[in-house]
Amino acid sequence: MVNDYTNYLQAAGGVAVLGLDKTEKQEMMELLSSAQVEQFLEAKLADREIAGLIQQFALPYRELMAYYRCAMMEVSEKFHVLNEEMSLQYDRNPIETVKTRLKSPESIVEKLQRRGYPLSVESIEANLNDVAGVRVICSYTSDIYMLAEALTRQDDILLIQRKDYIENPKPNGYRSLHLIVGVPIFLRSEKKIMKVEVQFRTISMDFWASLEHKIRYKKNLPTVADLERELFECAVLSAELENRMERIQKMADCYLNDSRKEKKT
Repeated sequence: MVNDYTNYLQAAGGVAVLGLDKTEKQEMMELLSSAQVEQFLEAKLADREIAGLIQQFALPYRELMAYYRCAMMEVSEKFHVLNEEMSLQYDRNPIETVKTRLKSPESIVEKLQRRGYPLSVESIEANLNDVAGVRVICSYTSDIYMLAEALTRQDDILLIQRKDYIENPKPNGYRSLHLIVGVPIFLRSEKKIMKVEVQFRTISMDFWASLEHKIRYKKNLPTVADLERELFECAVLSAELENRMERIQKMADCYLNDSRKEKKT
């Protein structure tokens, strides 16, 4: 039972309501990432109290995560529908893949603490925009803008924030289009608007970003000027190759259209 509770304690904001004094709360915060938290809880709380806290805070957290999963499904399905429609219009699928991800409890807690927000279920929903994420991988940059416009034109989608890292790449070379949207989910007795982060990338943008993340973060490397320069130059090269491939695609479309016109005549 203690194990169940510690899985949800950090993200559910249980520290604030354990009935501990200031010194004990500080001790608890220092132990949040340690296995000692279980012994601490066992020493302070009876099994019956722990069970009550699990029910009080773990259930709202699970419910919130379920709502975010529903919102991801709604957004993901919208892109599958758009991809089907546009494949008929353009003789190709503009979307390569649609991926979804739910932020882990550890990442949620880290972000709340880093930004100075309370550790509570209410704080998660109010202050974090990227708990639910949908990543759309497209063939070309023009597909990104076409799909983003098609999504935000839908009358049940609320555009909350837009960050265009294609027009304005990050200093390290990262390119993508990020949208924060509000999407309704329909529950048994209510409608809720949930926030979802949508990241649009082309195949080359995703290729570069994925490998850059593995090189830079997974290895825990310090900042090295030569490494930074090489990664940035690779980002520039991938953008140039992508633009060239898109020009070739447009040329192929023109040849195809001319061929169809000749057949009609």
